[in-house]
Amino acid sequence: MPLVSDRLRIDRSGPADCVAWVTLTRPDVHNAFDGTLIAELRAAFNGLSREGPTSLRVIVLAGEGPSFCAGADINWMRAAMSLDREGNEQDAMALADMLEAIDTCQAPVVARVHGAALGGGMGLCAVADVVIAESGTRFGFTETRLGILPAVIAPFVIAKIGESHARALFPGGRRFDAVRAQRIGLVHEVVEGEDALDAAVRVAIGDLLAAGPSAARAAKSIVREVRGLPHGSSKWHTARVIAAQRVSDEAQEGFRAFTEKRRPAWHPEDDTD
Repeated sequence: MPLVSDRLRIDRSGPADCVAWVTLTRPDVHNAFDGTLIAELRAAFNGLSREGPTSLRVIVLAGEGPSFCAGADINWMRAAMSLDREGNEQDAMALADMLEAIDTCQAPVVARVHGAALGGGMGLCAVADVVIAESGTRFGFTETRLGILPAVIAPFVIAKIGESHARALFPGGRRFDAVRAQRIGLVHEVVEGEDALDAAVRVAIGDLLAAGPSAARAAKSIVREVRGLPHGSSKWHTARVIAAQRVSDEAQEGFRAFTEKRRPAWHPEDDTD
């Protein structure tokens, strides 16, 4: 049975239910954030991150209805305008904690993006590992058009697209298409139509299920772990990580499967979603 609230749904699929589908379910407001949805997303990803590598191998983040996520709910923003500075800081920290929960989630995250990804929705794209977008999706750091700025999402976005693109796109708030989103590195694949979007997500899931469960998690983690480390530190850290993985049962099975020209034990027999 899926876990359901009026803002978020979690379904499971794949072999032994190892694929989790986290779906925003506020289609009437284009899955815009409010305080409750932010808290539920953080709790969902913190909970999923506690699952082991064989029980949870992939998370798909999606939006129900016409849009992926259109940023902040107007009523939530209106309430924030009446808060004092300390109250606004707490609100902003809640959003930052939610994005961090997704960014640091141990399992790889695939974002299925369609319709619109604006403001905080861009933050969700930035913290996903694989972002697949339908070609008609509109993107934008639209906060400055409201007299605010994309501050909380900035660390995650700049890590994804770089300072140059952030400086060009943050101040003006212009919306742009999926082609530009792919060109700047926010999106990894652009497809035509939602049937193709679903097919591309299935392919991404299949790629991750073909990888060793703990190896896929370690490969995701090392990108973040070496960020900002000096060369000497990163050299020793990466040597320790690969040494630990090489002596694992998973690596031994992977090597045996390769030499015996068969699929490793973790690989599903059939394609799955």
